Amino acid sequence: MKPRGFTFIELMITLAIMATLATVAVPMAQVALQRAKEQQLRSALIEMREAIDAYKRASDNGRIKLSLGASGYPKKLEELVEGVPDQRSPSKQNIYFLRRLPRDPFQPREEGSAADSWSKRAYASPPDNPSEGEDVFDVASRSTKVGLNGVPLNQW
Repeated sequence: MKPRGFTFIELMITLAIMATLATVAVPMAQVALQRAKEQQLRSALIEMREAIDAYKRASDNGRIKLSLGASGYPKKLEELVEGVPDQRSPSKQNIYFLRRLPRDPFQPREEGSAADSWSKRAYASPPDNPSEGEDVFDVASRSTKVGLNGVPLNQW
């Protein structure tokens, strides 16, 4: 018995079904990738904000040397990883707040350091117009994309 080949119509129907499935699968994969990056962003923001808050608490408790008029927040994000001398320690050992500085998942890896991937807000800047300044009070994504929840990523 000789195997029967596909007719032109059967082949076209098969290709149409495969094309339809591909048009459904690609957007689903894009949403899954966006969701994963958004979860990484949430985790990174929580981790850095907790470290900034811990730095401020240590500053308020006299463990970090402050200059007159300083807010008590880190001057730069790198201080959270590099550490600062503990004023209460007899040997002035460093206090560390992060093991590593996470990178904004929505910024290309080739562009600058992890600290440069974030938008920073100084303590003295107004909440409705955040800007960099003498310290780091808060961080946000530099991305102009809108999250799956409808909120721009730079407002998270």
